[in-house]
Amino acid sequence: MTSDHDHHGRPAPLEIVMRHLFTKAASLAAVAMLAFTAAQPAQATQSREGARDAAVAPAYFEMTDITRSTFIVKLVEERQINHARALVNGETTVEPHVVGRIVKRPADYNPRWSFHYDPQTVSFFDYAIEICDATVPYVEDHLDEAGGPFLPGNVFCPWTSTLVREVPAP
Repeated sequence: MTSDHDHHGRPAPLEIVMRHLFTKAASLAAVAMLAFTAAQPAQATQSREGARDAAVAPAYFEMTDITRSTFIVKLVEERQINHARALVNGETTVEPHVVGRIVKRPADYNPRWSFHYDPQTVSFFDYAIEICDATVPYVEDHLDEAGGPFLPGNVFCPWTSTLVREVPAP
């Protein structure tokens, strides 16, 4: 028997506490990293805005998930718009899923839902951590919980998200 176990062979209380703290710290680090990653497109936009000759016209794309619900995503970054068009046109399969921060209010281009992506934060991914994964209807049904343990930082990364088509501006 080692010193980190009690006389019944169970982990000592200190070991249990340390495991719990390590798990919490690792979870918080993952959330912080995700928030940092999702914030980068917005920061990049802000730093380049003065350097742009002309503003890029926003583009709108219909997204679906495993529930087959549709959701409109507004893109404002030229790089993201080009990537979305390449996905829709079948020119790429890289980073097919949508990630970004949600705003808890409807948008005129996405009136069916009580939330939308902040266009400045939208990006694409191949794989993401589970903590930001959900379906569109689940987010709608639990929107009041978003930003806490559910979708920390309001970062939403539906693993089954797929862009279906580009849609006209509203």
